[in-house]
Amino acid sequence: MDNNNYKSGFVTLIGRPNVGKSTLMNKIIGQKIAITSKKPQTTRNKIQTVYSCEKGQLIFVDTPGIHKAKNKLGEYMVTMAKRSIDEVDAVLWLVEPSTFIGEGEKKIAEKLAKVKVPVILVINKVDMVKNKEDILTYIAAYKDLVDFAEIVPVSATKGTGVDDLIEAIFKYMPYGPQFYDEDTITDQPMKQIVAEIIREKALHALDEEVPHGIAVVIDRMKERKDGGIYDIDATIICERDSHKGIIIGKGGAMLKKIGSNARFEIERLIEAKANLKLWVKVKKEWRDSDFLLKNFGYDKNADE
Repeated sequence: MDNNNYKSGFVTLIGRPNVGKSTLMNKIIGQKIAITSKKPQTTRNKIQTVYSCEKGQLIFVDTPGIHKAKNKLGEYMVTMAKRSIDEVDAVLWLVEPSTFIGEGEKKIAEKLAKVKVPVILVINKVDMVKNKEDILTYIAAYKDLVDFAEIVPVSATKGTGVDDLIEAIFKYMPYGPQFYDEDTITDQPMKQIVAEIIREKALHALDEEVPHGIAVVIDRMKERKDGGIYDIDATIICERDSHKGIIIGKGGAMLKKIGSNARFEIERLIEAKANLKLWVKVKKEWRDSDFLLKNFGYDKNADE
């Protein structure tokens, strides 16, 4: 590999919850790593994914959406999101196609105005825009908020504009070494991804009031000696006894649904059969317990 032409760098994706950060990252990588859901607080950890091509390597850091924290879990998420802005070579700010710029966006813009690295504005969900000329008005609405290096309209779900975005990012990357092997797509341990898949399936299946208060812990994940099958034991943690009943469902139907939806995706990921067993436990107020947050993998001091 000729290092003189090889570029590598770190890129963070920021934006308000639900603007499509995880969907965009999954589309770039070509594989599902970050979970997606229309419900808030879907992404809780910094997730690093790796995009490699002949030109170089981009390490994407997906962060929790920046929002007003209501509890210690919320504070952890905001800390992670803000910290990642200061540790990268470029920032992608994802917004929705609109001329309305709300308080949340204004706060992010204030933070980005002080950033020393290039900021690329990504206007996502352009597939939802009927009149394509309207995209120019959305660009005009945002362009003076921050001194953007580039403004790129994309559709993360359809893949429109994603190649242009990758091209734009590489412009601002330093020349440097390959940090990961070509076949590495994430720094997340497999257990972490499996836990997140189970949580995603629970988010999709459950009522609005339950999902914010759930975490998933993998108690055991072991391949059988003869190979081809993984035994996975996982516990869904919730905050209230009433939530436990909803997660289990009548005759265990809801838990079964979450399990079978998760199993399908886990098997695709690990390329093997999964014998998945789910339990549900109540840990009251776990989102406000430093000890339990750390226990469930949300430790804001972990990578300082």
